[in-house]
Amino acid sequence: MSTAVSQQISLFRFHVENRRLDEGTLRILESILAWNDFKSLYGVVCTLKQFMRNESLCIIQEIAGKSAEHKLLIVDFLVHIFALIGDTENCLALRYEALLLREKKAISDQRFLVSYSEWLTFAEHSLESGFCSIAKKACEKALLCFEMNIVDDPANDFIIEKIKKLEDVAVISASSKSVQVQATTYFKNKNIQQNSQGSYISVEAKNSGSTLFRDGIKKRHRRQLDEYRHLKLDGRTDGDTQNILE
Repeated sequence: MSTAVSQQISLFRFHVENRRLDEGTLRILESILAWNDFKSLYGVVCTLKQFMRNESLCIIQEIAGKSAEHKLLIVDFLVHIFALIGDTENCLALRYEALLLREKKAISDQRFLVSYSEWLTFAEHSLESGFCSIAKKACEKALLCFEMNIVDDPANDFIIEKIKKLEDVAVISASSKSVQVQATTYFKNKNIQQNSQGSYISVEAKNSGSTLFRDGIKKRHRRQLDEYRHLKLDGRTDGDTQNILE
């Protein structure tokens, strides 16, 4: 590892540990990720992911008593960090948390109102990443937001149909994946699950959005493991039956 990159990594860690959560810190991370030694960069990114998972827990605890505006600024910073280092689960979990926080704050301040398009975009990203149950919840939120703020527009039917179609895809995707695909996905995400267990962020201690997101991920992984075990059991049974017949 070059001295310059090593210094940038140390500087990034220093900024985060001293809570300099600003654009300057993001730029430092971007400069690290621009390093062209891809083999070494992979190891660096893995280290940074674990570092940020640990630090983000402390950061969220520290801002628990702050205003909604302050929380949202910090969560937005963390979302950008996790997006840059490719930690999809934590990135989506924090985005979900921020949307729920804004939704709660919007009851008293309309500036924080979440639009149906924001929920719809989040639903699309969640579905693309394989989190079907979360995508379904986001579609429900999008439909509710749209219906609450509906105006007379010929495009309304098209928007409602788009949301419902995406919700249908999420439901079907959650229920119709083959055992083989589920098993493959399980093993692909096994290390992520083990490394990040307990690292999902919670802005609100009770009924937090990221807790719901985490639970959805755990249920999906548990279902994948159960189905894979059944697949292996069926395979052994078929093999035993064949031996008996022979």
